[in-house]
Amino acid sequence: MNKKIDNVNIALVTMRPEIGKKEKNIEKMRSFISKKQADLYIFGEAPVTGYRCKDELFRLAEPINGPTIKKLSKTAKENNASIIFGMPLQHKKYKGVIQSCAVLIQPDGKIDTYQKWFLPTFGPFEEKIYFDEGERLPIFKTLFGTIGICICYDLFFPELIKAFALKGADIVVCISASPNTSRKLFETLIPARAIENTVFFIFTNIVGTQEDLVFWGGSQIYDPIGNQQIKAPYFEESIVTTSMDLSKIPLIRQNRPTLRDTRSSLFHDLHNLTREKI
Repeated sequence: MNKKIDNVNIALVTMRPEIGKKEKNIEKMRSFISKKQADLYIFGEAPVTGYRCKDELFRLAEPINGPTIKKLSKTAKENNASIIFGMPLQHKKYKGVIQSCAVLIQPDGKIDTYQKWFLPTFGPFEEKIYFDEGERLPIFKTLFGTIGICICYDLFFPELIKAFALKGADIVVCISASPNTSRKLFETLIPARAIENTVFFIFTNIVGTQEDLVFWGGSQIYDPIGNQQIKAPYFEESIVTTSMDLSKIPLIRQNRPTLRDTRSSLFHDLHNLTREKI
């Protein structure tokens, strides 16, 4: 890799995808990317397929070397930029099994994926019916720092975000398909995850109505001490840009050493607690 970039330009894309219309959605993604220049473009959880796909997910899911990632890899190369977005991917080992994934495409053609750990299956959410749970905690090296990626409901589990930070993440990205009924909860947790892990925390959401769910948009970034850097409008498609100065992370971590003071033994205790008989 070339020299690391400390001041990185970020584009948050709040997009209204159409259910099941991959080709149309991909072209819309490419159109957004053409509107503003950035080092990293970040979309929500389901810009490729839409969220409320149900059984159609099995048809819409692709392998990692499928046409969607090939097209967007070309876009990343053409724009000399990285792209993060969500889509259903076929399991690498088990045929007929799919996972809800975040994809990171870098301009040199490198492809990385994260498989969603926590699948909401309550109220209007049915994700465990369709998806297999993730089991890996990868972090990804880029020209502008080390990134951890989570997906929507993952945000509610601080141990997951803490793991990314302890593994060396400077930035944590949460791509989401969050409906308006959850907005207050998300907007409470997003700055908390930034502060407790001293990371730049980036949240991107989709927007629009899909069946009985209304997605609120509101993509936003917080710095490692909880200052909001930028926020996209509610209930509107948009692309907003800002820069993040990663060079200030070391001083912040010296002044508020939450990672240094994390006690790993507590995680073993949590593991045992969840397995105690009631």
